[in-house]
Amino acid sequence: MAEDWQNGGFGLYIHWPFCQAKCPYCDFNSHVSREIDQSRWLKAYLSELERTAAETPDRILNSVFFGGGTPSLMHPDVVAAILERVRRLWPTSNDLEITLEANPGSVEAGRFAGYRDGGVNRISMGIQALNDRDLQRLGRIHTVQEARQAFDIARKTFDRVSFDLIYARQDQSLESWSAELREATTMAIDHLSLYQLTVEEGTAFGDRYAVGKLRGLPEDDLAADMYETTQEICAKAGLNPYEVSNYAGLGSESRHNQIYWRYGDYAGIGPGAHARLTLNGRRHAIEAWRNPARWLEEAEKGNGDSLREIVDRDSQITEFLLMGLRLSEGFDLSRYVALAGRELEGPNVEALRELGMIVVENQRLRVLPKGRMVLNSVIAELLVE
Repeated sequence: MAEDWQNGGFGLYIHWPFCQAKCPYCDFNSHVSREIDQSRWLKAYLSELERTAAETPDRILNSVFFGGGTPSLMHPDVVAAILERVRRLWPTSNDLEITLEANPGSVEAGRFAGYRDGGVNRISMGIQALNDRDLQRLGRIHTVQEARQAFDIARKTFDRVSFDLIYARQDQSLESWSAELREATTMAIDHLSLYQLTVEEGTAFGDRYAVGKLRGLPEDDLAADMYETTQEICAKAGLNPYEVSNYAGLGSESRHNQIYWRYGDYAGIGPGAHARLTLNGRRHAIEAWRNPARWLEEAEKGNGDSLREIVDRDSQITEFLLMGLRLSEGFDLSRYVALAGRELEGPNVEALRELGMIVVENQRLRVLPKGRMVLNSVIAELLVE
């Protein structure tokens, strides 16, 4: 168990908490701020990197991911300085993946060239919709034209570009989603993240929904049809559904996210960032202060973490299943046995197999397409001893 994380690899997540505007569906730790002292923030990031590296010496780093918020609001020289320090602190894999999230409204050619020159080699764009009406409903500050222009800039600057779309939106029909997704697959795409709209408590959408003002959301049957159609269209475009919401051409999968799903170790730097790190043979859950001002103050004092606790065996089993079952490749049953101290078997497992929800082949358990439609229920059944 002590070295189980090596089966998934080691990654670094860096959280930039600032946005130009807060989207009504977003429950991420993002904030709007008119003035940001980026040089001060850089010093805090570098300090936290040094502290984290001291705890994880000699690990080979497989990926770096700048998330947010809107990391494409960071000055390119700030990103470059962070990456220069990262390379100094950890040995890196030969194919180190460095991703930066970008919103179309914050994209311009010079900035993207600066990110590339600083070491970024993959861009993940938050486009979300390909029609202006729905972009406005989603609170996005860019137009479809701006999204296409930004995507063209990204494609000319980087070899690897992904973008996100949200479906099951208000008043969206199956036909309109199908047409939009087909359009997306014609944009020289090698990776798409396709998320069903979820209404989270604490968001503007959540507040509207609670008082009956978020109208036009699809019924469950229509949302299920949209999911099935998504599989069909992506398959025809050569985009493999390697994870429940992610589709990629062969070799274009997000290596950083695979670290999460394969239950590897990852460090988290920045406000609200989470981490899972195996230290002294024990897996730890670590969280940073969520409030940007508080995190900045604490990081400058020498430690931006607000929580650190050991993940017990039962929690590790739950996390391992929650992550591994999202992947089309499933998970290695021998890893489960090593973590849990027991075989994964019983009437629930057999029932799921008979229902065509899961399959066990070559010592791996995978969820079949039928089971992916009700993945949360499948996971709940497998967690029952």
